Amino acid sequence: MKNSMKRLATLVILTIMTFSFTTAQENRKEINEGNSKVVWKGYKVTGSHEGTISIKSGHLNFDKGKLTGGSFEIDMPTITVTDLEGENKGNLEGHLKSDDFFGVAKFPSASLSFTNVKSTGKNSYKVIGDITIKGTTETVSFNLSVYGNKANVSLKLDRTKFDVRYGSTSFFDGLKDKAIYDEFDLIADLEF
Repeated sequence: MKNSMKRLATLVILTIMTFSFTTAQENRKEINEGNSKVVWKGYKVTGSHEGTISIKSGHLNFDKGKLTGGSFEIDMPTITVTDLEGENKGNLEGHLKSDDFFGVAKFPSASLSFTNVKSTGKNSYKVIGDITIKGTTETVSFNLSVYGNKANVSLKLDRTKFDVRYGSTSFFDGLKDKAIYDEFDLIADLEF
């Protein structure tokens, strides 16, 4: 009788552990970096520039089909410019990677971790998270949509909060048509 009870208890514990482990794994959806895309767009008095940046790693968490969390790491040295060609493209990419902007030699990655996720309707969520750029962490809020194995998010960030002040009228006077606006956009199309 004692052996039967011990076996039954062991079986129950193993079943619970297996179920818990399997459920946790099934709810974590790894981002397919090759099929996902992050586009940035920055604005200046005389126009705008845009480009892409690669996701190093990331995942979204789900519980019963509902988004519950997630985190991402961005590969900062991969920042590219897509609206210029030749020398102008190379010059701007080099400048964006320099200490004037994102200092990718010292800060090769940026990250975003969800701290709160609230459903706002079918397939749509309001997310609050901590984003770290150049070693500085700020709380951000944004909307995220999920459809099947894809998600879309759009963020507007103030670069000066991350010590990216080059060309900012918030810190420098007399820039005139050389001024660069503080806010920039990040748009991510994710596949998992």
